[in-house]
Amino acid sequence: MQTKLLRPSEDATALEQAGALLRAGEVVGIPTETVYGLAANALDPMAVARIFEAKGRPQDNPLIVHIADLESVKDIATEFPPEAQALADAFWPGPLTIILPKQDRIPMVTSGGLNTVGIRFPSHPMAQAIIRAAGVPLAAPSANTSGRPSTTTAQHVMEDLNGKIAAVVDGGPCSVGVESTVVSLCGERPRLLRPGGISLEQLEQVLGTVEVDRALREKIDDTEKVSAPGMKYRHYAPKAPVTVVFGTPEASANYIYAQLGENSGVLCFDDCAPRFAGAAVVETFGPSDDAAEQAREIFDALRRFDTTDCTEIYAQCPPADGIGLAVSNRIRKAAGFHVIDLTEDNT
Repeated sequence: MQTKLLRPSEDATALEQAGALLRAGEVVGIPTETVYGLAANALDPMAVARIFEAKGRPQDNPLIVHIADLESVKDIATEFPPEAQALADAFWPGPLTIILPKQDRIPMVTSGGLNTVGIRFPSHPMAQAIIRAAGVPLAAPSANTSGRPSTTTAQHVMEDLNGKIAAVVDGGPCSVGVESTVVSLCGERPRLLRPGGISLEQLEQVLGTVEVDRALREKIDDTEKVSAPGMKYRHYAPKAPVTVVFGTPEASANYIYAQLGENSGVLCFDDCAPRFAGAAVVETFGPSDDAAEQAREIFDALRRFDTTDCTEIYAQCPPADGIGLAVSNRIRKAAGFHVIDLTEDNT
């Protein structure tokens, strides 16, 4: 298969071409404000199966259904409670996915075998235009080979999936850089399943107390059923194994420097990079005090290690508050939760 690279900036028909391919049951890489999505008709089991085939993704991992207007929710979910309406009013369109009970028309292959479904209304204008052109809701996990760092440019998508999907729409770099926040409204209380572009603190301003799923803090067994993408399996990982070092920028930099070997790599804050000059392969992902920039840069930085000879990577990690929770989660997942916590009292 030859993968077309569609550039709306050069071809006025690019978005309509993408919509036609999706209507025909093909898989297309599309830009969103979070990361690039690997889109297919969410209502077509055969089209959705092509997503899993292209990604090499386990089929018990649920997909998120993307819409271009709020009215579409009624065709996807059996109910839209007041809490969901409040979240939609506050954050849609935007980087938030809401888990709700699903309609029967949503195939089980889309929902990962569950009776619930994640729904998102992206804010990226090209994503909205492609959904409208397709005329159907789109299932769209991140457009990367399963387990690898997510894609934030069309070139990243081509690196992973060229020859495996029909087309990629080039919408430029993603503005958020990490996947959407996922919150479930299917239990007794709202539960955060995945941190992302909307912070836990922002959710709590709308909903009050929000429970945090244990998948954010520890590795989930691969046999467990999960309600959202990215909750189990190794995700976001470069080829070399990653060790996360959590602590102040100075303390974590000093610890990492003491561990460095001949083929070590370091993922660090911009302001800590001089500490490692000449001692390791260094990739930076933003200033230590700018979590939003870290979110935009983290996946690109992790991907760059795969062009080096590193056999191990040590990574600094931001505090787990605000959008820093999402960045911290992605780094820890890339490391398989192999974390050195310098803040623990070991006396």
